[in-house]
Amino acid sequence: MKILALVAGSILVFAILLDAFETIVLPRRVTRSFRFTALFYRFTWRPWAAMARFVRAPRRRESYLSYFGPLSLIVLLALWAFALIVGFALLQYGAGTQVHAASGSTGFGAVMYFSGSTFFTLGLGDVVPLSGASRGLAVLESGVGFGFLAMVIGYLPVIYSSFSRREVEISLLDARAGSPPSAQEFLSRMAGAHNQPLLDRFLHQWEHWAAEVLESHISYPVLALFRSQHINQSWLGALTTILDVSALTIVGIDGVPSNQARLTFAMARHAVVDLAQVVGAQYEVNVADRLPPAALANLRHALTANGLQLRAGEEADRKLLVLRSMYEPYVQALADRLLLRLPEWSSLAKVKDNWRSSPWDKLIPKQDGSVPVAVVEEHF
Repeated sequence: MKILALVAGSILVFAILLDAFETIVLPRRVTRSFRFTALFYRFTWRPWAAMARFVRAPRRRESYLSYFGPLSLIVLLALWAFALIVGFALLQYGAGTQVHAASGSTGFGAVMYFSGSTFFTLGLGDVVPLSGASRGLAVLESGVGFGFLAMVIGYLPVIYSSFSRREVEISLLDARAGSPPSAQEFLSRMAGAHNQPLLDRFLHQWEHWAAEVLESHISYPVLALFRSQHINQSWLGALTTILDVSALTIVGIDGVPSNQARLTFAMARHAVVDLAQVVGAQYEVNVADRLPPAALANLRHALTANGLQLRAGEEADRKLLVLRSMYEPYVQALADRLLLRLPEWSSLAKVKDNWRSSPWDKLIPKQDGSVPVAVVEEHF
């Protein structure tokens, strides 16, 4: 029995330390299928997402889903700590540990309590080791516990720093592509600026953003589960919009060079392909077409109305279809896996940008000589 406890404790401690190292320290994707963290997210996200499907109100559903990322992170860290305490308790028990407890109990419960107090370096002294093996394991566990707590303290700021950098660019997209964003709205607003270097600079900026998202979400996959602050924004929606814009620019818009768009498309496509594998997204055959022929005709008409001539013809349509096939299956799989909404190619309805909306707008008194908010927005 004690040999079995010794083997089980060794395996448990090693497995948890390896899992924590791969999750927190190792800056690359681990492809091994059997991992504690992977199993944890597989068996917690599915029921959480299933419950979210019963919430009809979009705002409440997003609020409910937004709790999962931070909460799962806290629960995972607590499970790691608990597993390490159990593992060291099994090692103590399997090594024939002799402890002296003030209560007089020397069973496995006392060993568990001793392991917990040692792991968190409490130093209460009501349970003390008597043998050399017990003292050695206690020193080892206290060192592991101290290092674990230090790693957690350093881990959380890194996670939230990466999240903050991601959200800054998503917020900047609001005034450029609408809320929610769309490729047609983005190109129409850029056309109104009559500034080609501005478009290239913006696409260059988003090429770097896609690279940062890829790096941070591979190093810390839990970030993919962190929702944006507004229900009509998401990292996947922003990434898809940039891919849509790049694809249209590559197909051909009169007077708009496509060099930077090709680079941005390559980086953003790389990001969605790798991240689909990271989160375990599954390819779906029967999905709705995001840009059927009628919608493509409406998109061309809307762009023409804003002074942009999108290349037409069978060859242009085929090229756009090929470009879409390179990323749409992945973004659709990611959206289905993470319960995120993909943006439309064209704005179906005129919706205020997030920066224009405020609950105070309705409370502004309309006194003589005042300018209504709607008029200000109309001439902005």
